[in-house]
Amino acid sequence: MTVPRCPICAAPTAPAHTPFCSRGCKDRDLLRWLGEGYRIPGPFVDTESLDSRSDTD
Repeated sequence: MTVPRCPICAAPTAPAHTPFCSRGCKDRDLLRWLGEGYRIPGPFVDTESLDSRSDTD
């Protein structure tokens, strides 16, 4: 049976921080999400076809 590894540093995981090995790796992963280090792909958006808003009411 293989030992689960931390996705950040590849150390063995700790039950209290699964799937990470420590609080540090857990926090580092969160900071990557918050700092836009990770991205989820979405559909292509053509910026030229977007409606432009004007404040001429």
